[in-house]
Amino acid sequence: SGRGQMPAKSISTQGDGKTFEQLRQECLQKKRLFEDPDFPACDSSLYYSQSVPINFEWKRPGELCENPEFIVGGADRTDICQGALGDCWLLAAIASLTLHKETLARVVPNDQGFDRSYAGIFHFQFWQHNRWLDVVVDDRLPAVRNRLVLLHSASNNEFWSALLEKAYAKLNGSYESLKGGSTLEAMEDFTGGVGETYETKSAPTDLFNIMKKAYDRGSMMGCSIDITSSAESEAQTASGLVKGHAYSITGLEEVNYRGKKVKLIRIRNPWGQVEWNGAWSDESREWNVIDSSEKKRILQNSMDDGEFWMEFEDFKANYDKIEICNLTPDSLTDETKRKWEVNMFEGNWIRGSTAGGCRNFIDTFWTNPQFKLTLLHADDNNDKCSVVIALMQKNRRALRKEGLDLQTIGFALYEAPADEDHLGKDFFRYNGSKARSKTYINVREISERFTLPPGNYLLVPTTFQPHDEADFIIRIFSEKAAGTMEMGNTVDADLPDPPMPSLPEEETDEEKGLRRMFEKIAGSDQAISARELQQVLNGVLSRRREIKFDGLSLNTCHSIINLMDVDNSGQLEFQEFKVFWEKMKKWIMLFISYDTDRSGKMSSYELRIALKAAGMHLNTKLLQLLGLRFADENYDIDFDDYLTCIVRLENMFSEYQGTVPYGM
Repeated sequence: SGRGQMPAKSISTQGDGKTFEQLRQECLQKKRLFEDPDFPACDSSLYYSQSVPINFEWKRPGELCENPEFIVGGADRTDICQGALGDCWLLAAIASLTLHKETLARVVPNDQGFDRSYAGIFHFQFWQHNRWLDVVVDDRLPAVRNRLVLLHSASNNEFWSALLEKAYAKLNGSYESLKGGSTLEAMEDFTGGVGETYETKSAPTDLFNIMKKAYDRGSMMGCSIDITSSAESEAQTASGLVKGHAYSITGLEEVNYRGKKVKLIRIRNPWGQVEWNGAWSDESREWNVIDSSEKKRILQNSMDDGEFWMEFEDFKANYDKIEICNLTPDSLTDETKRKWEVNMFEGNWIRGSTAGGCRNFIDTFWTNPQFKLTLLHADDNNDKCSVVIALMQKNRRALRKEGLDLQTIGFALYEAPADEDHLGKDFFRYNGSKARSKTYINVREISERFTLPPGNYLLVPTTFQPHDEADFIIRIFSEKAAGTMEMGNTVDADLPDPPMPSLPEEETDEEKGLRRMFEKIAGSDQAISARELQQVLNGVLSRRREIKFDGLSLNTCHSIINLMDVDNSGQLEFQEFKVFWEKMKKWIMLFISYDTDRSGKMSSYELRIALKAAGMHLNTKLLQLLGLRFADENYDIDFDDYLTCIVRLENMFSEYQGTVPYGM
């Protein structure tokens, strides 16, 4: 975790570890066309939830037309026509992509085609969780009666867009995994940018300026009209707009019209053809009133391709949602543009240790991963700092096959105290949040824009319910550089020195009783083995009703002897046992005090504070491993496991004097 810029080099994702170039060369040498073993031409690559509804055949471009080409006359917005899959969100993102030539060249590398180097293999690059991945596909595409049925180009012999859709389907597990999504999700995968959503009906007053600034900064933008029922999906309104359908925003302008400035916005429908027919539409009379050079400048590349202009107020009245994808500095080339500063963290919610749920669950909320954000400098012309915080859960679309869908996620920001320690329950009980995500929602990424005074903030990402697991990544975009760190990341121990043994005549009544029991079990050698220790401790602990356990295991007793056996005899003498008993009393007290519901067991979420009270600080990674090792299915730890855990850790700390190995 920590600061993260987008790595420049892409990572090959093929199962056999070979790169696109190696695979292509192999095929050319063997004079055969590539067949992808990782994404075979079979039904499961299309659908995972049902048998394939239409009779598809997999065909290569050369079987579908005379003279296939990868890109005909430049990749542009007209190359993207929707097929039989509900993925218009993806198409709108691809349409936005064609407006950004540098970004397009990264996603759709131009070192491929149907010329001499053709071997039935193509590759595309996508951003996933702060890495660029290189995804190869073969060019067998689903067709019915020799026509492409999914995403295709308006020109019958052009295949870049259909192959891009196939590579994105492979990345997500199947074509069906692409049904239903947000344009923002695909835009982020094409750019590594961070998305924002605005509702036009409740948008900030300077929405046009936000969008114009975003457009000038090279941001990609999309918009849509909400549907109130599934019957309305893709239904056309009287004014030529389509509900529940993803459009891309391709321009913003201000023009002089009858003595006043009018704000205009240009929009494209991925279907082509179906267009807005109101004011400022292609044939409308408004264009005849404005200055002819202005008209020529604005309309120079318009055609009946589903692209049209609207007045901004009409746009807000007709559309409901806008999605903006802000690009990271290294995906922007033009020096004049202002750029964001980017920080990044990765983490996980693991049940039993760090899946604490939202603030409604105060007993476990504090156990979620915590990150510190330091905003040092206010924005130019302002005394506040602008930040966009984006929390993304990883790999959920690909996990759909296993029945795992998106978790409901959100985050909260608190004013952070000066120290770097993981904050406990009481901090959150007595301190309200300074800012938070508007809602908890089951989307891949939730992002919000905040304006905060400079200072230290604590960021807590969570799932809504406790015990819900996922891996996540947090990205923080700020106008000025910001400092970030993970809280509670230190591993150390502050163990008290063992007490000096007391002389027999100074022993307390408790110690005298212990000595009598010890001597009885120890016999003539006056030392006890692991099995005898098990007998002693089970005898004593069975009288304590507040501890629920089925006796200590022999394993635990071996660990205790390893810890306490100063003279390496493999047995405990009475003085060693007495020192252990002092520790044991403290550990029992801790166990009882953290057994908050008096069940005789301790919640595994309390392990961090129980260990801290015993003088041991562990980082999140180690706590997650301990939770997985010792917690039961109800996220509880019984006394035997608690004791094993604490004894082994103390063993480890004494052995390594503060350096901790990663194996338990």
